[in-house]
Amino acid sequence: MAEQAELAFVKNYVTNISSQPVTFADDYQQPLENTLKRVPVLPVDLPSPPERKTESSTTSASIKVTFKSLKPAKSYTVSVQPTDTIASIKAQLATEPGAPPADVQRLLLKGKALADGKLLKEYDVKNEDTINLMVKPGFTWNPSDIARTASPAPIPSDASLASLPVVEPEPIVLVPEPKQGKSRHGHSRIPSVVLSPSPSLTPAPDEKLTDIPLILDTSLSLSALAGASDPQYHATISQATFWEKLQNFLIAEFPNPSDASAAWETFFCASKGSLTASEIAKIRDRVGVTGMAGT
Repeated sequence: MAEQAELAFVKNYVTNISSQPVTFADDYQQPLENTLKRVPVLPVDLPSPPERKTESSTTSASIKVTFKSLKPAKSYTVSVQPTDTIASIKAQLATEPGAPPADVQRLLLKGKALADGKLLKEYDVKNEDTINLMVKPGFTWNPSDIARTASPAPIPSDASLASLPVVEPEPIVLVPEPKQGKSRHGHSRIPSVVLSPSPSLTPAPDEKLTDIPLILDTSLSLSALAGASDPQYHATISQATFWEKLQNFLIAEFPNPSDASAAWETFFCASKGSLTASEIAKIRDRVGVTGMAGT
């Protein structure tokens, strides 16, 4: 019985210890006998890497290709590399005298169009082979004047520009209006303006440029048409009794009082340019009509 009790105690003690986490110190080092041994590297003979295949001399050497056009009848013999792209060959062909530009060329081999992105050797082109040359529809190709039809217009040199006639720009002329009598509160008329030709215009030998007069004018007010500059006219409209009589007349003519007030205000606003602020205040106090902002 005693041995069984001791054995049960040992089992319980070991179980409790194994459930506890193991914590190592910061300076802990594993014993050398527990470390993994280094795996030895055996000297094994490796095969040498494969050699890169180089292209044969016949492929890398340049070849002569004839580009032949039937309409118009023209042929070009150009030395090219089999590794050149079709686009680069078109650009090289375009440098030949009288050849069409590269963007309008169409190269055909046995009725098949050559793609710009492919290499020449992909089409199995050999030395002294012939490739048909055509141009895209809509482009007129004449080998004799290709420079005139395909190239842009030449830029004039400084000497040719210096020989051109120089047209001096004419100044803008302001023509004042004749002096007129101005009221104290009236506005003067805007002067007329003469438009000169643009400096960039170059007249023809038999053409003459003329100035275009542009007259800017403001409409005349009712007070100016009524003779606001007349002293007797001003003495009449500055009296408050005149506007009171006008108000009574309009009230008798218009059945609606608001229409009468609107008509009176229209006449009064047309004559305000000849009245002072004191006269306007006296008239409104007498009539009893107040304008916007008290004016």
